[in-house]
Amino acid sequence: MQTPILRSSQVNRTSSLIDFGIGQPGFDLLPLDLMRQSADARFAEGDTELLNYGYEQGDGRFRQALADFLSAEYAAPVTPAQLMVTAGASQALSLICTLFTQPGDTVFVEEPSYFLALRILREDFRLNAVPVPSDENGLRIDALEEALTGQRPVFVYTIPTFQNPTGHTLSARRRERLIALAHKHDFWVVADEVYQLLHYSATPPPPLAAHTDSGRVLSIGSFSKILAPGLRLGWIQTAPELVQRFVTCGLVESGGSLNHFTSNLVRVALEQGWQTDYLAGLREIYQRRIGAMDGALRRHLGGMARWQKPDGGYFFWLEMEKAVDTAALLPAAHAAGVGFLPGARCSSVGGLGHYLRLSFAHFGEEEIQEGVERLGQALARA
Repeated sequence: MQTPILRSSQVNRTSSLIDFGIGQPGFDLLPLDLMRQSADARFAEGDTELLNYGYEQGDGRFRQALADFLSAEYAAPVTPAQLMVTAGASQALSLICTLFTQPGDTVFVEEPSYFLALRILREDFRLNAVPVPSDENGLRIDALEEALTGQRPVFVYTIPTFQNPTGHTLSARRRERLIALAHKHDFWVVADEVYQLLHYSATPPPPLAAHTDSGRVLSIGSFSKILAPGLRLGWIQTAPELVQRFVTCGLVESGGSLNHFTSNLVRVALEQGWQTDYLAGLREIYQRRIGAMDGALRRHLGGMARWQKPDGGYFFWLEMEKAVDTAALLPAAHAAGVGFLPGARCSSVGGLGHYLRLSFAHFGEEEIQEGVERLGQALARA
């Protein structure tokens, strides 16, 4: 069987808007051939087991293949007993909130943070989401320690590696201190680690998932960023005793595996090494797109914004002059044919109005360069 090849090609689009607010892979990157071959191979096995409910924790062969893949990528052992299959990262976070919190509970979040996670925490589960400042080295542990003197959170939600929206990575030293504080103050660390494997230069520190045996970490992973978002396939990595809290909840006992069919197909891609090859191709393409966006920003926004070139993930985080209101700028940008995510959307306190987030994942290099030029023109006219 021929190994699926990742192709980066242009696709026809129905809109001329180059919207850098879209935080998902481009249509040209979605692995149709890889998934077709995976499905053909799985159906050729000739059993109907993949059409049943599936084991609550997730298919055993899939979890073994995923554990092997993660062990190699993390350079740290992962076992199937530590893995709970979910229907993506968002469902994983929702399930954690369902089982570990009650309305009115306090949780700590980074400032800024992923805007839709903030919505899940505050609107869906009515949690008191308290912001903790971050900097270029991730969550500020000194600020966390200060916050812990007055409040006790059920968990701290963090995106430790190539953070959304900033692109910053929590240092190894801060990771150790975070786990120590979780033990001392009796809270969990919910680590959204969906960008951990999307590194394009230096390898980031080991994931917080490496601290699974502490019993304090619930690490969320997803194939949405490393294979395809439409698969709706993810996982929680945590201590086996915490896995049992998910396995025995009513939702899972009633419905079985949260994504049994798709996990059976992705298992083939893992076992055949196709996921590893695909991920390597993604890293090469995204590295080129980062270069294209950084170069275009220097040409067209060099005197109007400040940013750091990201080493991984999906995003550039731009700081404008404080007089610039990026939410107010957005209609003019749309009129110029470009979009972005205003920084205020990523703030839990309504701040960061002079920041904006740009994703380099959805568009090819030529479109990136054109879109940044349009953004520069919109800013110059503002």
